[in-house]
Amino acid sequence: MTTLQEAPPAVPAPPGRRAGPAARAAARLAGGASRIVLLVVGLFWLLPTVGLLASSLRGPVDIQQSGWWRVFTEPAQLTLHNYAALLSNDAVTGSLVNTVLITVPATVLVVLVASLAGYALAWTEFPGRDWLFLAVVGLLVVPVQVALIPVSKLFGAIGVFGSITGVVLFHVAFGLPFAVFLLRNFFAEIPRELLEAARLDGAGELRLFLTVVLPLGGPAIASLAIFQFLWVWNDMLVALIFADAGSAPITVALQQQVRQFGNNIDVLSSGAFLSMVVPLVVFFAFQRQFVSGVMAGAVK
Repeated sequence: MTTLQEAPPAVPAPPGRRAGPAARAAARLAGGASRIVLLVVGLFWLLPTVGLLASSLRGPVDIQQSGWWRVFTEPAQLTLHNYAALLSNDAVTGSLVNTVLITVPATVLVVLVASLAGYALAWTEFPGRDWLFLAVVGLLVVPVQVALIPVSKLFGAIGVFGSITGVVLFHVAFGLPFAVFLLRNFFAEIPRELLEAARLDGAGELRLFLTVVLPLGGPAIASLAIFQFLWVWNDMLVALIFADAGSAPITVALQQQVRQFGNNIDVLSSGAFLSMVVPLVVFFAFQRQFVSGVMAGAVK
């Protein structure tokens, strides 16, 4: 008669490791105190914006006599006269139109070309693909200042120097390396099985790109569009060199609004805040897509 062997006693699980100093500090900071600190830091960073808004709503005499914080004790200082004078200035309103004519094409072209190039570098086999991608990565380290003089001579030779077209072309050329690098890495994370299934269903490369890759890459494309829009809208160096008086954007127009004996602070404050409103509206309108694009791939 056989006897059953007794099962070996269970080995006790090793005790959990004691949390280190960094983990304990992080646990303490995760409470309400850290939220208060972050709130204070956020308000501190918003303070210059609040001061700019308050200054833009005060007259030039009030600006010269006291600080912007006086509006909280003397709200009668608030006026829209600065914005009325600003919008009646043909140079400023024309520069706003020029800014839109520069920013929108530069953003659309970068997103369009980078999407096609990123897909080709990620999923299309052709000779020299890896070397081409390395060349794109190498262009990321080229500073803008290096190309100002040679590109100026090139634009002068082809007749686009001093025009909106020249400013757009420069922004597109220097925005593409980062855009291609970003979208290529994002498209490379798409499962190969998904693309092969679409090819088995008869989808060509263009249809595959439009119906599969673009919808999946929407968050990354939205993030790229926001970054490019903000970079071009707030740029002054490129526009100061490549744009003439008739094609200058708002940043150059504000830089030129200087009186003989001092800064035209009433015009500068209202113009600076007006130029800042548009990027803020764009960012908050696409905030969800921006966060999704930034976090894409973080939990893979």
